[in-house]
Amino acid sequence: MVGEKYAHAVARAAGGLPVLIPVLPEPLETAELLAGLDGLLCPGSPSNVEPHHYEEGPSEPGTLHDPERDATTLPLIRLAIEQGVPVLGICRGFQEMNVALGGKLWQKVHEVPGLLDHREDKTASLEIQYGPAHEIYLEPGIMREWAGGAERVAVNSLHGQGVKQLAPSLQVMARAPDGLIEAFCMPEAPAFTWGVQWHPEWRVMANNFSVALFAAFGDAARARADRRQRGA
Repeated sequence: MVGEKYAHAVARAAGGLPVLIPVLPEPLETAELLAGLDGLLCPGSPSNVEPHHYEEGPSEPGTLHDPERDATTLPLIRLAIEQGVPVLGICRGFQEMNVALGGKLWQKVHEVPGLLDHREDKTASLEIQYGPAHEIYLEPGIMREWAGGAERVAVNSLHGQGVKQLAPSLQVMARAPDGLIEAFCMPEAPAFTWGVQWHPEWRVMANNFSVALFAAFGDAARARADRRQRGA
């Protein structure tokens, strides 16, 4: 399953047809699956990537994991990038992208000296949980264009883990006030390959910055569809 807000963002802001990929005990054939897709969105989740995937020690007891999702998404991300399928990762999906490409994660950002507590107040209403939590600094380039030329934008923050070591092929595109990486891209990828730590899918059509991000993802997916139709 996936939250309705993700499917809505794909349909409305990206202009695509959302197709849900099931996570099964025996993962689907990755190459066959990608052959029929024009974009891959890796959404957020209450679960975390199991730390053995990035060579870290066990999680604290009670941490939510989804090993079947890990088994599906990590190889899927790598092959999608290799085959030129546009990829957008959000929150857990952002962390998955970093792990899939060789990076590492902080398991508890709020316990790292110098870093802020990026978790939401789970006792608050969704409006407050998904409301603006802090600003991020945007590196010069396309993200500033999406933000209408602004250097800083306010985003929500609903995560306990974060990027500890960025994968070698990725480039930082935005940071939180404490320096934590909030967005990255893969400059050498053959197609759109971006990840963001916040949740742009929340009330996407009311936020021009979020619309621009999903629109770029949608444009890349349509370019992929055109190549497929031409047999390129």
